[in-house]
This record gives sequence, C-alpha cells and structure tokens, in this order.
Amino acid sequence: MGSTRERIAVDAMGGDHAPGEIVAGAVRAAEELDVEVLLVGDPEQIQVQLDLHGHSKNLEIVEAEDAIAMDEEATGVRRKPKASINVAMDLVKQNRADAVISAGHSGAVMAAALLRLGRIKGIDRPAIGAVFPTLLAGKSVIILDVGANVDCRPKYLEQFALMGTIYSKYVMGVENPQIGLLNIGEESCKGNDLALKTYELLTKNPAIPFIGNAEGRDVLSGRFDVIVCDGFVGNVLLKFAEAIGGVLLQTMREELPQGLNGQLAMGLLKPNLKRLKQRIDHAEYGGALLFGVDGVCIIGHGSSQAPSVFNAIRLAKEAISNDVSERIRDYYSKGVKAGQTL
Repeated sequence: MGSTRERIAVDAMGGDHAPGEIVAGAVRAAEELDVEVLLVGDPEQIQVQLDLHGHSKNLEIVEAEDAIAMDEEATGVRRKPKASINVAMDLVKQNRADAVISAGHSGAVMAAALLRLGRIKGIDRPAIGAVFPTLLAGKSVIILDVGANVDCRPKYLEQFALMGTIYSKYVMGVENPQIGLLNIGEESCKGNDLALKTYELLTKNPAIPFIGNAEGRDVLSGRFDVIVCDGFVGNVLLKFAEAIGGVLLQTMREELPQGLNGQLAMGLLKPNLKRLKQRIDHAEYGGALLFGVDGVCIIGHGSSQAPSVFNAIRLAKEAISNDVSERIRDYYSKGVKAGQTL
C-alpha cells in the first residue's frame, strides 16, 4: 500500500455523535499513533470538522454517498451499497486499508463485514469480543461473544475460545492465557446442554488452555484472561457492566458530605476518581473486535466520543501489528489438521 504506517478506515458517519466526535478522535490518533486515517463519509461535513481541528498530515477523506442511521435495520447495508460503512469495508477488501472502525449500528457493521469481508475459512460464526477491567490492576479479561450470536452451538464457543486465546496471547501479551466457560457453577457437570457439550470440547482441544467454568462472580476477578459464552448472555453482561461503572461513580459522589467538607473530600479524592474512571470506563477500551471475519474490524460504542474513537484506532493498530487475523487464518488452515498448539 506504499506506506509502512497502518492505514485505518473510519466510518465518519457512524454513531450518535458523528461526524464531529469521530473526526476529533481520528485527528488525535493520526497525530499521536503514527497511523494514517481514511475518514469515510460526506466530504463536506467531514471537512467542516477537520477545519475546526487544523491540518493533520495523516488524514484522508474518502467519499461515501450515503450512511446507515442508528435506527435503521441492519439490512440497510444491502439497500445502500454506497453507505459509509460499506465503502469503509471495501477499502479493507481492496487492501487500501488495514482495518475498519465504526461506532454506527452494530448489526449493520457486522452485516457489512460479513458481506464485504466474509468469514475466515474454518470459522462458522463471527464473535464480538469486548475487553473488561478486572480487580487486578493492569489486567483485563476479554469476553466473547457479547452480541453477534444469540443462539450458539458448542463448536462456535470452541472457536470463540481459540480466537480469544490468540488475541490474549499476541495482543494483550499474556504468555499463558487462562480460558474459562461462563456457567452457573464451577463443576463440570453444571449448566445447560450447550455448556456441558462445550466444556467437553474445550477440555479436549490442545490449543485452548481451558481451566474450567467461570461463574458470574469470577468474570472480573482476574482469574481468567478469556471467557466464552453465547451472544445473548454476553450482551446482557456487557450492558450490565457498562451501567455499573456509572452507578458506582454517581453513588460515590452522592455519598460525599455536603458543603465545605464535601468540597474538601472531592478535592482529595479527585485523582483517585479519575484513575477509577479510567479503569472502568468503556471509552478507555475503544470498542470491540469482531473476531472471525477476514480482516480487522472494530465495533465502537454507539455513544462513542473522541476518546473512544482514539482508543478504537489504537486497538485496531494493535490488532494489525500483532497479525490477529493472520494467526487465526493460519491456525485454521494448518493447525486444526496437525493438532498443533498456539
């Protein structure tokens, strides 16, 4: 592609705060992360936002004639072939970009990825993987699937576990990832039919360092590096976790004493609250990786603002530089037959 920098296509029209916040985050990323950003969407609207931030040498506008609104059906990607998310996906398909990011309609993003990029051979269903903080400072856990597949078969969860293992090992830098299956009890005999059959598959797969079931209380404990579940349960867990952060911070503010004592307490606690917010705020993680499609695709939160967009681009850069898609593709083209470990 004529450049040593990662080239990342950003759907500038996707999200509740597009294109303003999307462009703001992209400008910062282009300046600080040494990446080239292709802003896909309405050139006039994008240029207006770029003018507010001044010139950045690593930004390019790619025109898209249409966009998928947040309240549209995901099938809009078929009716609008020139929508910004489709054009962004095509840039990856044509090797003009290394990754695509969108904070738009998540269903539409996934549909566009499947239509434009397709699945990696050997993967039956893509999975959305979200990174959560844990009680152990500096340690995160990735949970997948958090919304792509409401109904799953055991082999899908086995594939999720393998993709999560690759991501944890090569992107998050965990030398020996610990993989868990979300369940209602630690014992191997617990759970529904899906959990029981998945447990058996995970136990027998030498490429997956499976250590057993993870109960709800274990999710954020730091004991696991990867936890797999179906998309129905995962999405409920994701939305609950996102709400908890806001509830916790609001409760702490409300419980501080009123008046001068409250102001003094807030002054003393402000640095701690800031660090707490950074640990639990979804904006710090940027978005979720869509595992299993043939290219790097990041789905951002619909309410993403500039910091989230910046971190989504950082996440994409890490996935590109650590060859996540290539490693998954390589395993399924060679490793499954050879029974190799990762």
